[in-house]
Amino acid sequence: MKSIDMLRLISPLVLASLLGISTTAAHAQCSGCLCPGNPCKLCALPPTKDISPAGDEVAACVKIREKVPPVSKNTEPNEHYASLNNSMRECVKNGGDVIVNSRRNKEFPSKHYCKPYIASTP
Repeated sequence: MKSIDMLRLISPLVLASLLGISTTAAHAQCSGCLCPGNPCKLCALPPTKDISPAGDEVAACVKIREKVPPVSKNTEPNEHYASLNNSMRECVKNGGDVIVNSRRNKEFPSKHYCKPYIASTP
């Protein structure tokens, strides 16, 4: 009887520790551009009024903001998609790739991002 009580006490602790370890490992093993800290210097497409540009914004993203006016939540759908198309065109024109974000979160709320070409320094 006591071994069953002990098992009931230990099981939740073991489960909690395993879940904690797996969550930490998944976060630490994030690879790709949509990882915390924005390692690829992505910028949202189209530019939005709600998302302010990063202080260390890459030249391609600055050029997109100069050419394409920002949109908001209240922008008409036709105008939004026209802005999206124009911003995608500017991204590619400036040497970037368009990335589709299927897992939106607080750090990456947009559906489309521009991944600018960033030359590696020797």
